[in-house]
Amino acid sequence: MHMRQVFEQVDYIAGSEDVLANMQKQPAMRIFDGRVTAFLRALSGEILKSAKARRFPDAVTFAFWCRKANLLLLRKQYDDSDRLGRGVAFHIAPSNVPLNFAYSMAVGMLAGNANVVRLPSKDFEQIAPLCEAITKLLYSGEFTDIAARLCLVKYARDKKTTDALSALCNSRIIWGGDATVAQIRQSPLPPRANEITFSDRYSICLINSDKYLADYDKAKAARDFYNDTYLTDQNACTSPRAVIWLGGEIEKAREIFWASLSDQLEGYELKPAQTVNKLSTFYRFAANSACKLAKADDCKLMRVAVKKLGRSILDNLENSGYFYEYDAKALDEILPLCGGKCQTLSYIGLDAAKLRDFILANAPPGVDRIVPVGRTMDFSLVWDGRDLIRELSRVVAIC
Repeated sequence: MHMRQVFEQVDYIAGSEDVLANMQKQPAMRIFDGRVTAFLRALSGEILKSAKARRFPDAVTFAFWCRKANLLLLRKQYDDSDRLGRGVAFHIAPSNVPLNFAYSMAVGMLAGNANVVRLPSKDFEQIAPLCEAITKLLYSGEFTDIAARLCLVKYARDKKTTDALSALCNSRIIWGGDATVAQIRQSPLPPRANEITFSDRYSICLINSDKYLADYDKAKAARDFYNDTYLTDQNACTSPRAVIWLGGEIEKAREIFWASLSDQLEGYELKPAQTVNKLSTFYRFAANSACKLAKADDCKLMRVAVKKLGRSILDNLENSGYFYEYDAKALDEILPLCGGKCQTLSYIGLDAAKLRDFILANAPPGVDRIVPVGRTMDFSLVWDGRDLIRELSRVVAIC
């Protein structure tokens, strides 16, 4: 099938078949090009003006990420202005995080590339108003350079379409886990193209019970932890799956922490299938591991206390408010959970610099991010230990 015929099968949310067909002809931009930052600043304003978009906290968060002040801070991380985009970046967004596609798009633009972004297959409510804001700007006549370099597309799982889009790109970014990576990799890339993949990951949370009791607003800590976990049904790789307690007042801190979190769950809807999955995971885990299920009024919050941190936990992870708990006497007891699939270490009542030093000294295969509770979902230009701007751009060197 001719490439043009393949592109006819694509549903264009932004851009068009002609834009896509001519995308390779567009010259690359320098990183943080003024035309790109102007577009992102305007997009921030459009989102914040939209009553429909403002209903969604993640849309507002993205709008703030695109503000001029934040873009200037991000630019300061890159003192090398001799970088150009690689050409065309093809993004495959994950199906479980609604607005991940928007951050991936923005990074591809900031790195100087033209961008084809495959939107999530699931119709999340917050995607439509964001796409409306994007298309409004693209067709305003003010951002013609950007309009020639951006397509937001949807298409059913179809290898021929993925083959065609992969064939025209210089970089491919795959968000979505091991199965998605394996599927997309069946579509070959051009010889000089590079690929950035984001595989299945999990995250953990450390809480110093003494500091929590002495220094923290308990309701705020609960809201922050809720945002890290329940807002995405614990589907995000950044969502903690295990809570490790440290300090001398663990029992008291534990009781207050989980009671405060339960207060946040009144509006959280748990579907029957989610309940069945959580119970099935617990029974499967309990059949082979020493553990105890905490008493609860319902299944919105399931806490499984374990006597050992190890592989059995990683083989029995679950979503929708399912947490393993462990009381540690020393920090090095977390190392069995810090394998290559461990992404984020969030914390309450610990020192980030000391945690970083601990990870650097022990050099486990995983832990790419260390962030306070409440900020696990904050997007960064360095993700999963990879500098996205530098990987999506190239250096023009003088030797």
